Amino acid sequence: MKRRDFIQLSGLGFGGLMLPNMPVNGIPVFGNAVSQEAMLDGAVDVAVKKRLADAALNAAKAKGATYTDVRIGRYLNQFVITREDKVQNIVNTESYGVGVRVIANGCWGFAAVVDAKSEADTAKAAEQAVAIAKANAKLMTQPVILAPQNGYGEVSWKAPIQRNAFEVPIKEKVDLLLGVNDAALKNGANYVNSVLFMVNEQKYFASSDGSYIDQDIHRIWPIAAVTAIDPKTGKFETRQALSAPVGMGYEYLQTNPADKVSGITTRYNKGYDMLEDVTAAAKQAKEKLTAKSVEAGKYDLVLDPSHLWLTIHESVGHPLELDRVLGYEANFAGTSFATLDKWQSKNFNYGSKEVNLFADKTQVGSLGAVGWDDEGVKTKKWDLVKEGTLVNYQAIRDQAHIIGEKESHGCCYADSWSSVQFQRMANVSLAAGKTPLSVAEMIKDVKKGIYIIGDGSFSIDQQRYNFQFGGQLFYEIKDGQIAGMLKDVAYQSNTQEFWNSCVKVCDERDYRLGGSFFDGKGQPSQSSAVSHGSSTARFNGVNVINTARKV
Repeated sequence: MKRRDFIQLSGLGFGGLMLPNMPVNGIPVFGNAVSQEAMLDGAVDVAVKKRLADAALNAAKAKGATYTDVRIGRYLNQFVITREDKVQNIVNTESYGVGVRVIANGCWGFAAVVDAKSEADTAKAAEQAVAIAKANAKLMTQPVILAPQNGYGEVSWKAPIQRNAFEVPIKEKVDLLLGVNDAALKNGANYVNSVLFMVNEQKYFASSDGSYIDQDIHRIWPIAAVTAIDPKTGKFETRQALSAPVGMGYEYLQTNPADKVSGITTRYNKGYDMLEDVTAAAKQAKEKLTAKSVEAGKYDLVLDPSHLWLTIHESVGHPLELDRVLGYEANFAGTSFATLDKWQSKNFNYGSKEVNLFADKTQVGSLGAVGWDDEGVKTKKWDLVKEGTLVNYQAIRDQAHIIGEKESHGCCYADSWSSVQFQRMANVSLAAGKTPLSVAEMIKDVKKGIYIIGDGSFSIDQQRYNFQFGGQLFYEIKDGQIAGMLKDVAYQSNTQEFWNSCVKVCDERDYRLGGSFFDGKGQPSQSSAVSHGSSTARFNGVNVINTARKV
């Protein structure tokens, strides 16, 4: 779906809702409108998928392909959209088709077919892919080099969900959202929007390496935006939900009190209580109206995982994508400052000794969790920054040899059967501290600081180096105590300076995931979903500016 089409759709349903972290690019293909019943009944049998895949594999080989992979995908999306006491829209979409990628004459070729019903359909797509590869080869400067990959035979992976969100009756979802809206209004909100966004990717991968991989992936994102207005001045403040999109089923919304973590605002590890969060949001939006505007200067920042995930995403996740490092990718905020020479030096200082950053495509409940990536590579966990030193990047099969790796990292992804898979960000996270440390204990040591919760607006330069980040909630810290709410806060730094200012990280008891449903990349743009975990962390001496508009 093109962005202008998405805007038309969102105008019907999202109303005035400001979707947290929604970029201006990378919106996924939504497909054709269908009923919820059709979404549940329309799965394609694995035996049928194998026949379709084999037809493509055989056709490509017969035409001269030296490597072929086939992706058969069925992509389901559901939006339930409300505002105050009204249901604005319910949208169900389905997209199904087959994409075939080949190497012929040392070059890539790709073709896809929508609603493939027969072996003849997939064989024709394979033949087209080979023809494209051979045409591309005439302009090739060097042949594709693929990291070795053993076939896995017939295997499967399913997200370990407890309750399929697509099986939950629409009425139950509507009742939840309208109840959430009612709670916000009763607690002082003037306006409230809430949305449930659910995704199911049914993906089948087959390759000439000998893999036949069937995967069933689920994601869910509860969204809300609460607005409070000062009737005397007409000024308003908002507070977005502190929910994280996750790779879970509807059980994410069935909060277990044992999962709650104490703190200034409601936070969750495994489940999310939307009602409680939006109730707090209404009160906090009103409190923002009278909050003190921040005084610019240097502060020690205590950053909650609901905020820090976005800083990790932009200043670590993207600059350590190998295609950006190599200059192959420059869309959407550019390439990377973390060039190969820095990694080759083996002593490039990315951050302080407290900073351990890792990539992990296996983390249960994360948005990026799968058993195998879209090149048929088994997923894993690996280090990116170890005790502050840059030690690795994120690489796929045709990049691995560039950094001396014998195998891909398993982080290749396409957002649709009709899109070419390419290098995407894994779940990139900050490791929890090893020494027991709570948020309250961390704050006790801060003389002049700000505690930031939730993500907000941001900007970053074309090498992913200089940046600025806002947030949702800001609390002043004076002499180890919370001294009240602030507003108009944003901090500025550069990637090395910021991560070298990290002095403490809370232990794993505080570790939580944040993430984005819509991480845009590429041209034509694609969207992927990715999580970033951390515990609350402290960064000393960071420059804070006042963002209030001066009239």
